[in-house]
Amino acid sequence: MLENHQIFSYKNKEYQLKLLTIFLFIITTYSCSAETVWSDFSATLLKGNNYQVGDSNRTVFTFEHAAGYSWGDSFLFIDRLHSANGDKNTYVEIAPRLQLSQYENSLFQNIYFATTAEIGDGFTHYLLGIGTNLKVPSFTFVKLNIYHRNNDSGDNGQQITASWKLPIGTLIYDGFIDFVPSNDNKSTSYNFTSQLKYNIANMLNIKTKLYLGVEYVYWHNKFGIDNINEKNVNLLLKYHF
Repeated sequence: MLENHQIFSYKNKEYQLKLLTIFLFIITTYSCSAETVWSDFSATLLKGNNYQVGDSNRTVFTFEHAAGYSWGDSFLFIDRLHSANGDKNTYVEIAPRLQLSQYENSLFQNIYFATTAEIGDGFTHYLLGIGTNLKVPSFTFVKLNIYHRNNDSGDNGQQITASWKLPIGTLIYDGFIDFVPSNDNKSTSYNFTSQLKYNIANMLNIKTKLYLGVEYVYWHNKFGIDNINEKNVNLLLKYHF
């Protein structure tokens, strides 16, 4: 989500174009001959009133697509944010991972070339790195990626991202953690965002999944701004197609 990711920018347009070319090559080359193993598409409505940096009261519409392929996996989401003061923003994130190895031991499974493009109003950032799937009992998945950030302006840097899904009885608890170390113009930042939700589809006689729940965000030094700490609870409604 836009409010859950660092906003930077990057001045070297020639280097940015090269990164975009590599990114698009990976997607087009492997998607054309890919076998889809699984896929999921969902739409989420979020409502919160304790956002930091900008208007505090916002409604967020999120569209997500996640899939596993014969070549790896991918995750894409689009956020549309409507603030109470009339501001509107759009944020898109595309994150394919290309499987490099089927190596497996008791701690992790597979090694991936991890990529992410963060696209917002007036900026595009590219993240390149390495990823794996951790083996954690009871969890549906735990994914770990370590990136080098190519920022649209200011200094480049690093990022560590972990995401997970954990069934708890009839509930689902999932989310992510982004950790971004400090650089010359940004403070160390970490964003912990998680959702706790319950499938109410059976109550409404719906064949697919419809989740009702809450999303909690704790963002220390939001956007790398020192002492801007967000603690935000959002009401959540999420429908899977």
